[in-house]
Amino acid sequence: MVYCPECEFNLDIEEDDVDEGEIVSCPECGSDFEVITLNPIELKPVEEEEIIDEEEETEAEDGDYS
Repeated sequence: MVYCPECEFNLDIEEDDVDEGEIVSCPECGSDFEVITLNPIELKPVEEEEIIDEEEETEAEDGDYS
């Protein structure tokens, strides 16, 4: 089991469900974390700026520049 580093809520994340570098959010407190290792799963808090950069990269990959 993986727990939110901020509020200790059970995130119910399986190793097969995520990749290293993926961003996951806690549904309880809303904090975002980057998956830094898979075995065991370790999470690192994400700065707000990093989330914005990842969203921009995703939009560029999808061809949506709006």
